[in-house]
Amino acid sequence: MTLDPVNLAQGPDVAGVDEVGRGPLAGPVVAAAVILDPARPIEGLKDSKALSPARREALDALIRERALAWSIAVCSPAEIDALNILQASLLAMRRAVETLSVAPALALVDGNRCPEAMPCPARAVVGGDRTVAAISAASIIAKVHRDALMVALDAEHPGYGLAGHKGYPTPVHLEALTRLGPSPCHRMSFAPVRRAACQAS
Repeated sequence: MTLDPVNLAQGPDVAGVDEVGRGPLAGPVVAAAVILDPARPIEGLKDSKALSPARREALDALIRERALAWSIAVCSPAEIDALNILQASLLAMRRAVETLSVAPALALVDGNRCPEAMPCPARAVVGGDRTVAAISAASIIAKVHRDALMVALDAEHPGYGLAGHKGYPTPVHLEALTRLGPSPCHRMSFAPVRRAACQAS
């Protein structure tokens, strides 16, 4: 019998896991793990990309208040360059599960593969950020956390517009890279950043 991950995710010992920030040229990749409390449901959970910033922030506060447990973990640009972005994303997700204050019996991971050496059994759920509430919750708090990090990095490394595009390769960002060269928060293994570094040298 095939078990429905949506139904599995209703239990108090199931963690939803997701990451944000695989595509940007700058900043960390951020993952989150959330164990929702069935006794304290949260209305409106969905993929963070489908929510306005204001709605994400409101839900972020509710998730942190009502979840049985939640955790956020990052992999730095240096780790991304050393490992590659896929492996860094998987590592951040594993770190998020490992640092939950409640040990889950199962982790449901958004996507088509699970991190290795997880502290509990794990299942990949393609499109889980749209169908599994705990994964949606993880995507929301990861996105809000990463956006705040990018605003802080914008203050440290002005001129790139990081607070606006959050490190994604927009025309504004690419132009700034060409003009200024990479900053310490850029991912040197990504081709546009490498090109900008060569042009600046």
